[in-house]
This record gives sequence, structure tokens and C-alpha cells, in this order.
Amino acid sequence: MGELLTLQQPQATPSAHDELLFIVVHQAYELWFKLILHELSAGVEETISGAPARARHLLERVHAIERVLIEQVAVLESMSPQDFLEFRTSLAPASGFQSVQFREIEFVSGLKERGYLERLELDSEDRARLEQRLTGPTLWDGFCSLLGGRGLPMPDDDERTRRESLLRVARERQEFSDEFYLSEALLTHDELFAIWRQRHVLMVERQIGTKSGTGGTTGAAYLRSTLDKRFYPELWELRSYL
Repeated sequence: MGELLTLQQPQATPSAHDELLFIVVHQAYELWFKLILHELSAGVEETISGAPARARHLLERVHAIERVLIEQVAVLESMSPQDFLEFRTSLAPASGFQSVQFREIEFVSGLKERGYLERLELDSEDRARLEQRLTGPTLWDGFCSLLGGRGLPMPDDDERTRRESLLRVARERQEFSDEFYLSEALLTHDELFAIWRQRHVLMVERQIGTKSGTGGTTGAAYLRSTLDKRFYPELWELRSYL
């Protein structure tokens, strides 16, 4: 515990009161990301092995953590823009965009974008981690495997067949109750992560307006471009066919 409490080292000169708040919140995010990855990785294994109830339990834990992440934004918003500007320049070139664990969460959830490996400054260990996530199975892969084992085909190259299988799960909830409630848990994970993205964008706009990000991105403009991202677009689209 003592070592953990020595990791918060403000950089600004002269010192800025709110820099410690900023550091603590972002380190806490990384700790929560670590736990989310632990649970999501186990969830992939459980779905592939045909244990939907256990996978759903792990996802519900992830939901609880994601609600904490959303509420944590309010702590950052307790800073005024003027207080943030006292130490913001000392952060460069660091940026939340560089969080490897954040990208791992996206990849294991099903949103894989190889381009991030070229856009991020990665050491060999972090690159290996992201490469492993890119080639490894996702929660969606596990869910599709689970449905296939129940006689509900989810072929990669046939969107219509996948939709028919998902519709059957939704319409025959008594027969496929485990699969249906797991699909709802996946959707909740997707929704909560989208809400966190939205809260994060608003917080950034509240702090820096339209300024560029410290890591070289366009700041809030870049973050707004990510708001339409979804892990499970087929589960969202399914509502239109019920």
C-alpha cells in the first residue's frame, strides 16, 4: 500500500493544488480498467465454454464498475478550467488517448481497430498486449459460439442468418432464457460505456472548450467523433425487427 501511495507525483512548477486530484482520478481509472479487463477476459472464456450464467454474473460486475467510472467524472468536474490550466501544460505529451488498457477493453468487447497500433506510441510489451487482443476472441465471438452450440447459427458472412438467430432468442425467451439475458447484459455493457464516453466528452468541453488535446488529438472534437461507436451494433439493430 505504501508503494501505491507514492505513485502520485505532480509535475507542475509552481505546484498546482488540483494536479493531485487529476492524477488520482486517472490512476483510479486505470485500476478499474484492469479489473474490467480481468472480468471481460473471464467472460469470454465462460461464453466459449458454454456457461452463460457465469458470463452474465461477470458482466453484471463490469456494469457496477462502469457506473462508478461514470460517477467519477463528477470529481474531475469539481475543478474549474482555471485550476486545470495551472498544470495542464505539464501533462504534455501524455493523454488519455494513450491508455493501452482502454483500447484493450474496446478490443475484447468486440470493437477492434488495428490502426490504433500505429497511432499510439507503444513499447514492445504494450504492443504485444494489443496484438494479442486483436487476434484473440472477443465477447461477441464467445456469444456467437454459445448460440451456435444451441442450434442458432451465427456465421460471420451471413448477416441475415445472424439476425434470424438473434430474433429467435428474443422471441423465444423461455427456451433461450440464458442466451437472452446474456445478450441484454452485453447491451448494458455497451450502453454504459457509451454513457461514459458522453460524460467524458462533456467534461473535456467544460474544462478546455475546443482546445487541442495534450496528446496531439483535436480534443473534444476527436472525442465527439467516437460517440457513435458500439460494441454490438447487431443487438441494437435487432430492436427494429422485433
